[in-house]
Amino acid sequence: MSGDASTAAPGAPSARSSSPPVVLGMLLLVYVFNFVDRQILSILAAPIQRDLGLSDGEMGMLGGIAFALLYSTLAVPLGALADRTSRSRVITVSLVLWSGFTAMCGLAQGFWHIFLARLGVGIGEAGGVAPSYALIGEYFPSERRASALSIYSLGIPLGSAAGVLVGGYIAATVDWRLAFFAVGTAGLLVAPLFRLLVRDRRAGGAGPQTAPATVPPLRETAMVLARKPAFWLMSFAAASGSMIGYGIAFWLPSLLQRSFALSLIGASQFYGTLLLAGGVAGVLAGGWLGDRLGGRDRAFYAWLPALAYLLAAPLFALGIGSSSTALAFILLLVPQALSYVWLGPVLSAIQHLVVPGARSTASALFLLINNLIGLGGGIYALGALSDFLTPIHGEEALRYSTLYALALYVVAALLMALAGPSLRRNWVAEER
Repeated sequence: MSGDASTAAPGAPSARSSSPPVVLGMLLLVYVFNFVDRQILSILAAPIQRDLGLSDGEMGMLGGIAFALLYSTLAVPLGALADRTSRSRVITVSLVLWSGFTAMCGLAQGFWHIFLARLGVGIGEAGGVAPSYALIGEYFPSERRASALSIYSLGIPLGSAAGVLVGGYIAATVDWRLAFFAVGTAGLLVAPLFRLLVRDRRAGGAGPQTAPATVPPLRETAMVLARKPAFWLMSFAAASGSMIGYGIAFWLPSLLQRSFALSLIGASQFYGTLLLAGGVAGVLAGGWLGDRLGGRDRAFYAWLPALAYLLAAPLFALGIGSSSTALAFILLLVPQALSYVWLGPVLSAIQHLVVPGARSTASALFLLINNLIGLGGGIYALGALSDFLTPIHGEEALRYSTLYALALYVVAALLMALAGPSLRRNWVAEER
């Protein structure tokens, strides 16, 4: 048994396990802090660039590869560790680490100072997401898992919006350094509460009973996934979509200030509201539709995101290319929702490509591809392309950089569509 359920008899629930709603609520809260700390850099980009003298390319490195390098690679061993020890404990330690390093970003005096602090944030967050997916797999049955994962994934728009709104307000009224100190300290205060309320449920959970002794080795899980086309197609599809998704999430506040002449607070209010309205709707719709359509045909766990990606590309182009702030908000609302539809269906499908005991590891391997390419490459690529286009388009370079990159959504849609038939064959059904 894990460290949290070591006294439980085989096949019996852990006496210390919490109710599913409490666990899901606490995981969501921690995920909100995950994205507050991750995305706050986007709204603070303009004052940081001004104070530290950074280019768009350097800022793209801070938002992308500085965070994603260790975040992506360390997620695999930490996911395997969580499968073998305590998922809740790994998440707690990770929360403490990434919150502390977020606060340290406020001390930065130059590019390499903040680069190293962002590496630290990535190290901490590496142990937060994959074990959370697996805990949800422990507490929620297969037919409700996409919905539960979509509720958990609300942490992305909620955390991103909170980081944009709170960070923008603090930076505009006080100082960007205080914004880092404030959100980092808040995360540290949540950690002991999470540890108190969330326990592993390796025995007697909502799904099949598993124990660390039955967890496959990391290499075995990797080999199982390597033989499944559905894993590769969904991983690279999600990575392609995430390149432009993370790129827009990071650079849109700067684009609003440059191309739409919004103030720092104006940009934070515009994008924060867009994230809340569009993001929440898209995440919930994806989970709800994924459970219902996927229950009829498992291929829909991939086909639903494919359709969302395909529709998002032209709608984003219309919004980003518009000249009116009000019209841009209306045009961007629907594609903002569509860009989040994939989360519930795909994350649920990845959990069904392996046996239950390997869920953290499988999720971490998926995140390795998705985040190293999507998060690590997308933000930097848009920033570097903006630098390249500046001699041609001047202040509008970032707008054109984003418009060109929208082609990645078409690539993502094609790969996800191809994954549907493979998903039917590669699915691992749970014992009842």
